[in-house]
Amino acid sequence: MACVVLQLIVVSCARQQPGDTRDRSTIKIGYFGDLTGPTFNFGQSAKNGALMAAEEINQAGGINGRKIDIVIEDDQGSPELAATVVNKLTRQDKVIALIAGGASGSSLAAGPIAQSARVPMISPSSTNPAVTQIGDYIFRACFLDPFQGEVMAKFSYSSLQAKTAAIMLDFNSPYSRDLTVFFELSFTKLGGRVVTKQSYTQGDSDFKGQLSSISAAGPDVIYLPGYYGDIAMIAKQARQLGITQPLLGGDGWDAPELWQLAGDSINGSYISNHYSADDPSPAIQTFVHDYKLHWGNLTPDAHAALAYDAMRFLLEAIERAGTTEGDKLREALAQTRNFSGVTGIISMDSQRNAVKSAVILKLQDGRYIYQETIQPEAVAAPAKPSPSPSPPKSRKKK
Repeated sequence: MACVVLQLIVVSCARQQPGDTRDRSTIKIGYFGDLTGPTFNFGQSAKNGALMAAEEINQAGGINGRKIDIVIEDDQGSPELAATVVNKLTRQDKVIALIAGGASGSSLAAGPIAQSARVPMISPSSTNPAVTQIGDYIFRACFLDPFQGEVMAKFSYSSLQAKTAAIMLDFNSPYSRDLTVFFELSFTKLGGRVVTKQSYTQGDSDFKGQLSSISAAGPDVIYLPGYYGDIAMIAKQARQLGITQPLLGGDGWDAPELWQLAGDSINGSYISNHYSADDPSPAIQTFVHDYKLHWGNLTPDAHAALAYDAMRFLLEAIERAGTTEGDKLREALAQTRNFSGVTGIISMDSQRNAVKSAVILKLQDGRYIYQETIQPEAVAAPAKPSPSPSPPKSRKKK
């Protein structure tokens, strides 16, 4: 027995090389998103993408021998709860960085806490311009609402030859309000005309009044900058009322549940998005293949791809910084240039935003069919007018 103990001591001493002071502790990164709630698919997809990126790094040996540990919190799509869980992640769990997998409203609520704690936060999919204006510790891996609104305005006016448009927005959603503003500004600048604007609140179930007003206005296209749960009901009711015009949307439509809820009522619709899983690029097809193997043959949506990219360029910045200290990691993130991601080349601008292209996808028979890519232009975000003259009467919430 004594010999065995002696051998163990010798082996232990041999493993502790003199002068080897490298940190072997795990690197704790926080993830928060809407894993439950009305838009749960966004948070689930983003979580899957972030976890896959971290697991790939761990399987390759980690970062300087340190493994990645993801601490996951569900904010249920609630900005108030997002602030609470980020307070826990930064103060109790002591994470060194955050991936914000939810919508812009949650990122806007959580950002000030991350900024105060001097913990870098990357939002994969929050497109509201105000998110990174919170402070110099807040970053994003996606394009902004001004660009996304402009993209759909250009596509509808030029490619669809639409000269009039109707807009129906979620009045309480910063995402929906911003896309409304920027689509309208771009569309009218091109020579188009918005003939009516209607509004609703997330969780409403009857949209026939607003849709009847839209039908009476006779627009060429109808812009619906909302989230997939509401869009499915709006689309079905629109088709029931005999509305046949193309429905247009943004990345908030991108979820498998949209097809399950809406069926063929969204056939012939178009959305702006961050990437296409049908893109033949070898890098994208490798990612899609690996994701399907990893997550039970699920096709990765834009939220999965964006969170995968956000985690990868965070880990690359940690390696480049040579430390997980907040100020040095923040600086390394800010200096990110030409990082090759699944959703495009990521370079941080002076406001810590990723300047990237967008794709237009056509929805047909359960598929998102690639139409075209639209490149960004260096255009400053304009001042925002009121997107709707008054809030809708219904205030129901899910």
